[in-house]
Amino acid sequence: MGGIMSGKKACVTLAVAAVLGMLTAASAAAKDRDDHGMERSGSVRPCSLDGVNPSHHPEIFGSAATAQSFGFFQAADRTWHVRPDCRR
Repeated sequence: MGGIMSGKKACVTLAVAAVLGMLTAASAAAKDRDDHGMERSGSVRPCSLDGVNPSHHPEIFGSAATAQSFGFFQAADRTWHVRPDCRR
Protein backbone atom coordinates (compact mmCIF):
# COMPACT_ATOMS: atom_id res chain seq x y z
CA MET A 1 0.00 0.00 0.00
CA GLY A 2 2.88 2.40 0.76
CA GLY A 3 4.14 2.15 -2.83
CA ILE A 4 0.78 3.11 -4.31
CA MET A 5 0.43 6.14 -2.04
CA SER A 6 3.96 7.28 -2.89
CA GLY A 7 3.13 6.95 -6.59
CA LYS A 8 -0.02 9.08 -6.16
CA LYS A 9 1.90 11.71 -4.24
CA ALA A 10 4.56 11.79 -6.94
CA CYS A 11 1.88 12.18 -9.62
CA VAL A 12 0.21 15.02 -7.71
CA THR A 13 3.59 16.69 -7.19
CA LEU A 14 4.36 16.47 -10.91
CA ALA A 15 0.92 17.85 -11.80
CA VAL A 16 1.36 20.80 -9.42
CA ALA A 17 4.84 21.46 -10.83
CA ALA A 18 3.45 21.40 -14.38
CA VAL A 19 0.68 23.87 -13.51
CA LEU A 20 3.14 26.20 -11.78
CA GLY A 21 5.42 26.01 -14.81
CA MET A 22 2.57 26.98 -17.13
CA LEU A 23 1.58 29.88 -14.89
CA THR A 24 5.17 31.10 -14.81
CA ALA A 25 5.39 30.91 -18.60
CA ALA A 26 2.08 32.78 -19.00
CA SER A 27 3.24 35.46 -16.60
CA ALA A 28 6.51 35.88 -18.51
CA ALA A 29 4.61 36.13 -21.80
CA ALA A 30 2.32 38.80 -20.35
CA LYS A 31 5.31 40.76 -19.09
CA ASP A 32 6.88 40.52 -22.53
CA ARG A 33 3.71 42.03 -24.03
CA ASP A 34 3.81 44.78 -21.41
CA ASP A 35 7.41 45.60 -22.29
CA HIS A 36 6.43 46.03 -25.93
CA GLY A 37 3.54 48.40 -25.24
CA MET A 38 0.77 45.90 -25.84
CA GLU A 39 -0.92 46.35 -22.51
CA ARG A 40 -3.71 48.80 -21.89
CA SER A 41 -1.86 51.24 -19.77
CA GLY A 42 -1.57 54.92 -19.28
CA SER A 43 -4.44 57.26 -18.88
CA VAL A 44 -6.87 59.14 -21.04
CA ARG A 45 -7.26 62.80 -20.21
CA PRO A 46 -10.41 64.70 -21.03
CA CYS A 47 -10.14 66.82 -24.18
CA SER A 48 -6.88 65.23 -25.32
CA LEU A 49 -6.14 62.31 -27.60
CA ASP A 50 -2.38 62.89 -27.43
CA GLY A 51 -0.67 59.50 -27.27
CA VAL A 52 -3.97 57.65 -26.88
CA ASN A 53 -4.77 54.51 -28.82
CA PRO A 54 -8.54 54.11 -28.47
CA SER A 55 -8.32 50.34 -28.95
CA HIS A 56 -6.35 50.16 -25.68
CA HIS A 57 -9.18 51.86 -23.77
CA PRO A 58 -12.46 50.08 -24.57
CA GLU A 59 -13.84 51.18 -21.20
CA ILE A 60 -13.94 54.72 -22.64
CA PHE A 61 -14.16 54.36 -26.41
CA GLY A 62 -16.49 51.36 -26.31
CA SER A 63 -19.32 53.61 -25.16
CA ALA A 64 -20.32 56.73 -27.07
CA ALA A 65 -21.68 58.29 -23.86
CA THR A 66 -18.45 57.67 -21.94
CA ALA A 67 -16.31 58.94 -24.81
CA GLN A 68 -18.50 62.03 -25.01
CA SER A 69 -18.03 62.64 -21.28
CA PHE A 70 -14.28 62.86 -22.00
CA GLY A 71 -14.93 65.30 -24.86
CA PHE A 72 -14.50 62.86 -27.76
CA PHE A 73 -16.65 61.96 -30.73
CA GLN A 74 -16.29 59.43 -33.51
CA ALA A 75 -16.50 60.70 -37.07
CA ALA A 76 -18.28 58.88 -39.89
CA ASP A 77 -14.94 57.36 -40.94
CA ARG A 78 -14.70 55.86 -37.39
CA THR A 79 -11.75 58.05 -36.32
CA TRP A 80 -11.87 59.71 -32.91
CA HIS A 81 -11.70 63.47 -32.44
CA VAL A 82 -11.89 66.00 -29.61
CA ARG A 83 -15.03 68.11 -29.59
CA PRO A 84 -14.18 71.69 -30.60
CA ASP A 85 -15.99 73.04 -27.50
CA CYS A 86 -14.16 70.70 -25.11
CA ARG A 87 -12.60 72.41 -22.07
CA ARG A 88 -10.55 70.75 -19.38
